[in-house]
Order: sequence, then C-alpha cells, then structure tokens
Amino acid sequence: MTKKKTKRTKRLKWLLAIFATITIGALGFFLSVYWQLWEPLPSRDQLADIRQSEATEIYAEGGELLGKYFIFDRQPINYEQIPSQLIDALIATEDSRFFKHNGVDRRSLLRVIFKTILLQDESAGGGSTLSQQLIKNLYPRKDHGVFSMPVSKVKEAILATRLEKIYSKEDILTLYLNTVPFGDNTFGIESAAEKFFGKAAVDLSLEESAVIVGMLKASYRYNPRLFLERSLLRRNVVLNQMQKYGYLTTEEYSIVSKKALELSYRPFSHNKGIAPYFRASLRKKVQDWLQSYNDSTGNDYNLFTSGLKIYTTLDYEMQKLAEEATKEHLSTLQSDFEKSYGKNAPWLKNQDIIRSEIKNSPTYIRLNAKGLSESQILDSMSAKHNVELWDWNGKKVVQVSTLDSIRHYKKFLNAGVLSVNPYSGQVKAWVGGIDFEHFQYDHVRQSKRQVGSTFKPIVYATAVENGIDPCKFYSARQVTYANYNNWTPTNDGASDYDKRYAMKAALSGSVNTVAVKVMEDGGMMNVIDLAHNMGIESEIPEVPSIALGTAELSVMELTKAYTSFLNSGKPVSPYFISRIENSDGEVLASFKTETVDSPVFSEETREVMIEMMKGVIEEGTGQRLRWSYGLQNDIAGKTGTTQDNKDGWFVGLTPRLVTVTWVGADDHRVGFKTTAMGQGANSALPIFGKLFQKMNADSHFDRYTKVRFPPVSINTLNRMSCIPEKKEGLLNRVFVNNDKPQVSEFKGGNKTAEPKKKEGIFKKIGNLFKRKDKKKKDKKGS
Repeated sequence: MTKKKTKRTKRLKWLLAIFATITIGALGFFLSVYWQLWEPLPSRDQLADIRQSEATEIYAEGGELLGKYFIFDRQPINYEQIPSQLIDALIATEDSRFFKHNGVDRRSLLRVIFKTILLQDESAGGGSTLSQQLIKNLYPRKDHGVFSMPVSKVKEAILATRLEKIYSKEDILTLYLNTVPFGDNTFGIESAAEKFFGKAAVDLSLEESAVIVGMLKASYRYNPRLFLERSLLRRNVVLNQMQKYGYLTTEEYSIVSKKALELSYRPFSHNKGIAPYFRASLRKKVQDWLQSYNDSTGNDYNLFTSGLKIYTTLDYEMQKLAEEATKEHLSTLQSDFEKSYGKNAPWLKNQDIIRSEIKNSPTYIRLNAKGLSESQILDSMSAKHNVELWDWNGKKVVQVSTLDSIRHYKKFLNAGVLSVNPYSGQVKAWVGGIDFEHFQYDHVRQSKRQVGSTFKPIVYATAVENGIDPCKFYSARQVTYANYNNWTPTNDGASDYDKRYAMKAALSGSVNTVAVKVMEDGGMMNVIDLAHNMGIESEIPEVPSIALGTAELSVMELTKAYTSFLNSGKPVSPYFISRIENSDGEVLASFKTETVDSPVFSEETREVMIEMMKGVIEEGTGQRLRWSYGLQNDIAGKTGTTQDNKDGWFVGLTPRLVTVTWVGADDHRVGFKTTAMGQGANSALPIFGKLFQKMNADSHFDRYTKVRFPPVSINTLNRMSCIPEKKEGLLNRVFVNNDKPQVSEFKGGNKTAEPKKKEGIFKKIGNLFKRKDKKKKDKKGS
C-alpha cells in the first residue's frame, strides 16, 4: 500500500515538474517575445498612428472613377460607410465573440487547442480574433525558423490586447476591413466592392457582402471571378453562420441563399480598363509635378501610396464612345487591310522590315547578350511554343514561334484620337492606340507623323491673312520647281489639271498643285511662322512640300493648332488635370490651360477658314460624313493622306469640340496598298463619324451636338461668293502647253513672296509658234 502511494506521489511530482517546466518555459517564451528578443514590437504610439499605403484614384469630369495608381489596391473608408449586414456577416463568420473579448478569445483558443490539436478536428475553425488578424495584416510575420509560428502567434496576441486598449471595437472593425487582403491584388472592403461589384461598399447588398466576407477564408480559392460556383457555396456558408448567430431569420436565409451570384467586375489594372493611354500620360505628368511639389514644400507625397485624388477633364461617356468607335472601325479596316495584301504583305515578305524587327526584339537582344551567334538566335526564335496572341477577336493561346509572333503584331494598324474643348483646352476624350497591353506607344502624345492635307488650312489661312482674296482662282496645272530639285507636286485625279479653282474649292477638293501655289503667294516663311504661332512646336522644314503636309507633328500639336479656328484666332493648349487633392481632401493644386493674349490671325480670316472647311464636309473630301454616317451637325473639317498612303488623318471642328483622328501602321514603312483604302476620308474620318453618331443618340452630349456655328458676317459671305471652279479659258488652253508640267521656280520662300512676272501677249504668241515649229521638226526627225 505504501509502495503504491509512493509511486503515485512520484508520478504526481513528475507531472507537476513537467507542468511547471512547461509553464515556466511558456512564460519564458512569452516574455522573450514581450521583451522583443525575437523582433521589435510596435510601440503604443505607433499602434495609435496606424497608416497604410493608399491607392491614388483618378476621376473623370463627372466624378466617375477612371482608374487607380497603386502598389496595393486599397481605398480606406469610415465606419459609417460600411453596411451593417457586412459587419454582421464578418462577425458571424470570423469572430462571433468579437464584442466580448479584449483582443484574445481564450474560450475559442481553448476550443482550438482541444479540438484541432488533440482531436484533429479541422472544423473547429481558427483561434485568431479579428484584432489578431488585423495585427497580422498590419505587421506581416517574419521568419524565425521552427519558432516562426509560435513567435508570430504570441506577438499577435500581445499586440491585439494593446490594440484593444487604444481603439474602440468600431475602430478595429474599420481598420480591419480597410486592410484585409482580397483577391486580384485588392486590399480593403471599398476596393473589393468597386472591383467585384462596381459599386461603393456602402451600397453592397446582403448577398454581395456575404460573397466578400467569404473570400477572407482564402482569397484565391473563393475568388468569384475565377471560381464562381465555389464562391457561391462559400457565400451560403457565410449566410448560414449569420442565421446561426441570429443575424438572419430562417426565412431570410432561405430567400437570400437561393439568389444567383452576379458580378460587375471592374479591374483597375494599369494596362486595362477605360482610357489606359490617357492614364499612362497622366501618371507621368503627375509624377513630374509631385517631384517639383515635394521639393518646394518639403512633403513626401507618393503617387502609388499616398491616396491622392486626381480630378481630370475627361468626359467618361465620351471616352467610352471614342474607344468604341475606334474599335468598331479599326477591326473592320484591319480585315480589309490584310485582305488587300494577301500573301504578299510587307510584314511577311519585306525582309528589311522583318530583319530590323527581329534584331530590335527583346528576345534577340537577350540571346545576343549571352553570346549566341545569329544562326543560333534565329533557331531559338523559330522554335514553336504556346504563345498568347491578341487580335480584334480577343486573346488566344496558339503554338507559334517568336518570329511568328513578331510578324503577327507587325501587321496591325493603329490609331490616335483626341477631342478637346477649343475654348477651355479641356481634353474630353483620348485614345492613344488600339490595345495598351500590346501597343503602349501613345499616338496622341508621343507619335509624330506627316500630317498630309490637314496642314493646308494653315497654308490657306496665311494667304488670306496676307491679303489674298478667297475668290482668287488658281490653275491646277502641274509645275516643276527647278530650284527645289525639280520637285513636281501631283493631284489624285488626272483630270484636275485643266481646271482653275477658287481657294474654297481647292481646299475642299484638296488640290495639291493649288496648295503649293497658294503658299507661294502667302510666303513659305509666313506659313511656318503662323504654324508655330498656332502652337506647333515641332520643326517644320523650309521646303515647298510642307504645303502638302510633309511636316511631322503629333495629334496633340495639330489639335492645339486647330483650336485657333474656333477660339477667336487664339490657340489653346490642351490640358487634362483639373485639380489634385491629398487623402484628406485638401487641394494641393488646381490647373487651367495656357492662353495667349493676342489672336494669331484676324476674325475675318478665322471666319473665311471655317467657311472653307465647311466646304470640305459639304462638297469635298469629307462628304461621307453626310451621306454615309448621316450626320446633320454643324461640322467643318479637313482630311489628310500622306505619301504612299502611310497615314490617314481627319480633323473635325464642331462649335464646341475639336476632334483629331489618325490611322496608320506603327512602322512608317508599312502603308495602305491603295489610296482608296488609305486616304484619310476612308481610314481616319470614320472614327469621327461613328463617334458623332453615338453622341447624337445620347442627350448627354446635346451641348456638343445640338449647337450651331455663329452666323457668318455679310462681309465674309460677299468675299466668298464666287463659283468654285472653272475650265481653263480658250486663250489659256491655246497658249499653255499641257503636255508636260510647266518648269518654274518656287518664289514663295521669303516672308513676303515675290510677285510673279506676267508674260506679255506677244511673247506668249511667239512662244506658241516656237513650240509648234519645234513639234514639226521633231516629227520630221522621227
């Protein structure tokens, strides 16, 4: 009996010793974390001043969210902006005793230890409270080897208890919901609501709230964008928890759990979403401004983490329509473009183009840097593998080589579209290309291309401003300009050469030979000066061919120049930022356009030019806006096509909007096969036509579509009241040799053009007999 008692006593002592050892060890381990022997712990002051990085938001003119700049997509909100049903769902699912514990739920902890560790029952759930989860979100766990998990759990328990002494339960819920990670690199309830349901958190329904709370268990596994059915099942688990803890009645649960899961997914990717080219240019503009602002004020604002709010001038609805119009037209034009070349397309057969593209590709550069020979590089680039290719039908994964991929993307036509208020300079729509993910070069801001006949209104405005009568008639016959390398401008139609055109008709018909002669009268340097005064900053070569648009300009520059024709002769610089605020709503800066004090040409010249460009739409190269697109708006404009059909342009002027469109291949060596397809009236004008068709159908745009041009003054109407064109007179046909271009010198190189010397009638008759005599001798000789 004594022996049994002794053994029992020894066993008890051993158990007490083990318990004491474990207790002392646990206490010692706890103190080692508490005393920061493993890692530093945030101080009370740091906990009291929790700041998380916030995404910068971009807003359109009407307050619509255009996109975000972020490292982590997070947008904090207040407790009052969190719907009560979402809080109920969160507590019922993640921490049912949230309002009863002080940061650590000992009852839940004991349950987890007993059921999960001892009984291996995974249904017991986790023991971490929302406060502990918040600490984990705020202060990510560190690696301590085998002790990583124990150290992290003790740290989170200590800090959760401290947190509860500083913040109210409502504050903790707000902090938690603003920091918790969701799927698709999204942090915080507001960003999740915007991304998955296209609405603010405060507007979430009960079932939507349950979907979002359900994602907390595993943000990827229960991502509704990726796994809709799985997310639906998880949502119903959350609703069941709400019923279990009394937040829903059985009847409410039965109704809501049967509802379908409907998403309104809005990704805020830098490469996707609305206006990606605009947002890329905006980002650079704001980053440059922030650097200057921080240097001058001593602040440390960051575009990606400071939660700035950028308010832009962009019209959200117009931007959507401009992108739709571009897609609709370019997808059809691309198909026609490829069919016109067939198997002999330059991206397939032109070895110079293919070779240069291969050598400029990242793959070639990378392999070349490794020391591979050209044949080895080409062998590697010829190997087929799975590649995701984009076209107008979407993305698809196909088995192709890197060389195939290069040829594929070389074939695409691109586009640039810019719409600007000509009085304020506010940018309303900006389409920099066809797909930002694959073509990031911006054809509004970065690209400079020859502008073709869209430069002619500047030539004509110069002439009118310098006293040339708008009803002056010009012969369309060809001239070879001996002092400029025998350059001979030509017209599209061979039958045009025996006509004489008034200036309005010459502009509406885009007669090249006349444009050069008009510039000769107005003075080439005068034209260049006026172009620069109208806002064109690019270099303009001092050659007669600039009358036909050989100068290379950006869409942005050309748009600014054309604002002069609407804004009383004063060019307006396009701008696209209204103001920038910090996360507290304090305005850091407001912006407006740059203005000029004096007009660059007279009001009379402006009126004449608008009337001339109306003629382009009514009876000239822009007529299809009327008969093809059925537009009855007041429109003036100009088409443009460059040499070998490389670029197509259209500038549309309406009373309150300037819209410039460009279409062409990224590589200037690739052009349209035919003028019929590549001319601006066919390649670029349709984007404008489709855009205004859509705008006309929406009353939101009445302020742009219903307005009319102001009445034209009687003086301007009188100055332009002449027939548009006429055949060369009989005497002119007798005395002028139309067999070949007239050889002459371009005399418009000076600011004040030299007057042309007129031949006397007797000299003309003498020259006529000389030509006839020469023809007889040539006939005898043959």
